[in-house]
Amino acid sequence: MKILITGACAVSARSVLRSLKMSEKFKDAEFIGWDMCSLLYGVYAGEFDRLYKVPGVADPDYRKIVQKILDEEKPDAVIVVPEVEVLYWSKNPFNLKYIVPTPKFAELAISKERLFDALADTGLVPKYLNIASSEIMKHDFTNPLGYPVWIRDGSAGTASAKGAFKAESIDELQAWVKINPHTSQFQLSEFLPGRNLGCFCLFNNGQLIKMAQAQRIEYIMSKVAVSGITGNTSKGKLLNEEKIKATALRALEILSDKVNEKMNGLVVIDMKEDNEGNPIITEINIRHVAFSSSFAMAGQNISEAQLLLALDRDHEVCGPIAMDYPAENLLLRDVDGDPIYVAHPRELNMGEAFHASN
Repeated sequence: MKILITGACAVSARSVLRSLKMSEKFKDAEFIGWDMCSLLYGVYAGEFDRLYKVPGVADPDYRKIVQKILDEEKPDAVIVVPEVEVLYWSKNPFNLKYIVPTPKFAELAISKERLFDALADTGLVPKYLNIASSEIMKHDFTNPLGYPVWIRDGSAGTASAKGAFKAESIDELQAWVKINPHTSQFQLSEFLPGRNLGCFCLFNNGQLIKMAQAQRIEYIMSKVAVSGITGNTSKGKLLNEEKIKATALRALEILSDKVNEKMNGLVVIDMKEDNEGNPIITEINIRHVAFSSSFAMAGQNISEAQLLLALDRDHEVCGPIAMDYPAENLLLRDVDGDPIYVAHPRELNMGEAFHASN
């Protein structure tokens, strides 16, 4: 069997690949990747059997080049990872086996502005304001949301907390705009102080197939980002909480009704908790994020389930929709190592050794 994964150099796609190599059903498959190849580590890591360089979806030659690769490789199925590519494949179908969100939903979810507008007055998103950088820089600008306020790049498809910062005053707000001169549109939103959460939902023709939740606690190289958030979690934990599930499914039901399309494919709903511990949606990704292989390590292989759905092997998807995990489990990641899932971590006493056999 031959599987093609797009966006292959990035962390999320390599997490999908790692998950599929854990699968008894797909571990012996031939894995092909393509990417714009700007992340050279992904090129030279050698994790794919073959990796092609392709242009971005905005390039007029994109379809011609990738179609040539598809014609030559003839993959049995494709997992599309980057958000802008998911949107393209949703709106401009290829004659292949793959599963992605529906076109109108993808178009809505990929834009933070459209997403928040669609969920306004539901209590599911924070108070917010979409605003041009030039407006913020006016001498008489007054922030109606007060301080602290969260400011971030409001462009479609942005990730890894791009342009994100907690501003405590108008001076900090305007200073942040000045040092991000290439961002023309920002989103301001009320600052949410609670846990940072992600909820994976895999659908097939309106039916929820798999769900997995995680908390992001610490981030790789967090000190290099003013916000402290780099988008890549170094420490987290797996969860299964009803309040997170209810928030995610309510939002997806509202959005599905608005676009009049059944939910399909994989979405990841990011949330932060407010002062009362209520999960509030901050964005919806229409792609895998780096947690994917951590779920697989704990027994919830969403990438495997997604591929089975794409291959019309729905009957082979097994296990519960959501799993229960030990209360104190840990997800650990570092720059130079594979992710680690620890079901029952414990603190070492001073002077105590950790034995690898444990």
